[in-house]
Amino acid sequence: MNKKRMKTKIPVFFIAFSVVPPVALMVLFMIMPTIEAFRLSFTNSTGMGGSYDFVGLKNYIYMFQDSLFILSLKNTIKLMAVIPLITVILALIFAFVLTQTKLKERGIYRVIYFMPSIISLTVIGIIFSFIFNPTMGSLNNMLTKVGLGQLALAWLGDSRTALWCIGVTLVWQSTGYYMVMHIAAIDGISPDIMEAATIDGAGQFQKLVKIILPLLKNIIGITYVLSLSGTLALSFILSKVMTAGGPSGTSTVLLQYMYQQAFTNSNFGYAMAIAIFTLIISISLSVISRGLTNRE
Repeated sequence: MNKKRMKTKIPVFFIAFSVVPPVALMVLFMIMPTIEAFRLSFTNSTGMGGSYDFVGLKNYIYMFQDSLFILSLKNTIKLMAVIPLITVILALIFAFVLTQTKLKERGIYRVIYFMPSIISLTVIGIIFSFIFNPTMGSLNNMLTKVGLGQLALAWLGDSRTALWCIGVTLVWQSTGYYMVMHIAAIDGISPDIMEAATIDGAGQFQKLVKIILPLLKNIIGITYVLSLSGTLALSFILSKVMTAGGPSGTSTVLLQYMYQQAFTNSNFGYAMAIAIFTLIISISLSVISRGLTNRE
């Protein structure tokens, strides 16, 4: 009887030991802060301690009257409209080339393309700040050497290009990550299907359009939504490091504006309202991702 009891108790203890710590950490570091942020978004808290008042929906109403918030929202939407699309297309192209061609060095190329995704984003931001530097930057120096010096700009100081410099950096950093996901999906396609297409005389382009893309529909949808959420989150770090939101707020994104309101302007209640608004966007993307992953 004791042995039977031990056999039933050990799995329960093991499950509890495995589940309770991560759940406790999630409650402590995710759920409770989110609830507190939601509560503070209805106050005029400065985040510096002391008393504060309940202001109801005032922060949320002011949010859509704040021209700087609207500008940061537009900047974020611009990046989310362009960068994920370019990233996923490039990732698909690289994945197709590295799986469907007989390159001897394709293993090395996979490592090279994936490397940026494991480098600190702060370090990447600093590196690209030097690349886009108007005087010492390699981009302007290269343009000058090839006779295109008239195209040289103060890339990070120009309101027309600052935001897109951040976008280029995001594409460079994340393309390899999604490429690996697409490579895994392509490798999962039955070799018999590809062989049959080859026997029928299908070229590489036809294989891509008529076989690989339809079969990768779900994973492409997932990577696109992941890239959307990644653009929303990671653009903050690059904007902070590369441009500090300048010039004149033309490269400020949602999370950076939230950070500025909270820790520079001591307008913590308003910052939490922006945080909750951003959270709603993230949840919406998660719901879309869930829908895309449901197979018929």
